[in-house]
Amino acid sequence: MNPSPEGYPVRRHACATNRYCQTLDLRDDPQLISAYRRLHAPDGIWPEILEGIRASGVLEMEIYLVGTRLFMIVELPANLSWHEVMEKMAHQPRQAEWEALTARYQKAQATATSDEKWQLMERIFHLY
Repeated sequence: MNPSPEGYPVRRHACATNRYCQTLDLRDDPQLISAYRRLHAPDGIWPEILEGIRASGVLEMEIYLVGTRLFMIVELPANLSWHEVMEKMAHQPRQAEWEALTARYQKAQATATSDEKWQLMERIFHLY
């Protein structure tokens, strides 16, 4: 697939939000990357995972890919703590199973939680 030169729509929320950006690398294998893409397609991701993400308090989550590098944007209500949400997500139905499955494709430990494998990024520029 190709990047969208038109950009991607941004959803507005009724509450104040905080944005978190994370990165993670995939294994450098085109077949694994293709399989990882399929896992994240609308008909590939498990419904329990989507429900668990929402139940944890996440308002928005996007994952972008270039080469083997993944970039994830997560938006939370400003009154929720990142660590609180990640802890809640780690205990959602099938989350540990999903993390073990996706770890096959990622440069990460098979037993790592999402919060352990995805590294929070530091914002070094913002156009106000």
